[in-house]
Amino acid sequence: MPHHSWKEILERAYGQLDPEYRIFLEKDNTFFPTRENYLNAFRTLPKDEVKYVLFGQDPYPRRESAGGYAFIDEKVKTLFSDKGLSKEVNRATSLRNFIKMALLARGDITVDDTSQTAISRIDRTALIESICQLRINFEKNGVLLLNTSLIFTDKKSSSRHVKSWRPFMHSLLNDLRVNAPKLILFGTHAQALKKSLPLESFETIEVEHPYNHTFICNEKVLNLFRPMNLLEK
Repeated sequence: MPHHSWKEILERAYGQLDPEYRIFLEKDNTFFPTRENYLNAFRTLPKDEVKYVLFGQDPYPRRESAGGYAFIDEKVKTLFSDKGLSKEVNRATSLRNFIKMALLARGDITVDDTSQTAISRIDRTALIESICQLRINFEKNGVLLLNTSLIFTDKKSSSRHVKSWRPFMHSLLNDLRVNAPKLILFGTHAQALKKSLPLESFETIEVEHPYNHTFICNEKVLNLFRPMNLLEK
């Protein structure tokens, strides 16, 4: 259940979806996140607290990973291990680079050495340990973690779902203009969004996708996320 502050906005946005697509959302049981979870980003962050919208593309293509938040892989339980980053984080390239960037922003590691060995030497007493805590820290900073398609069925249908959710996103952004949140856009997806959504009224922050290794030491990225202290308890 979304936070009550979103009720009218979400009802208006949902009403903009194609009627056949709404029937699909209300009847189908194959997509994920589930019907109960695909609006989770609106459940845990009240509308008036939104300062940024971080736009992802579509949910993770694994049921156990997709939890209704952009960028948050629910399958990842712990962020760190005695050897540095946890195995789960190391396998997820974008998340791995994001955590390294956040550690660099804190001064825990240096540009010259972002290795597992360097990370294993960090005193983690003051650091969070779980992906859930990372999501909470994003929200403490007013970051709405929103995918442009809220559901996933299969890879070949991804572009269809993104297109189907477009009227919803149009309506949502129109209603958010009063709040004037900044939009965080990653990689080539940013250009696609600028062509398909009404972003002219918003300040946009465009950087390369975290999948790229250069994301770790990008000064624009570091300056954006450093004040958020995303890894601190």
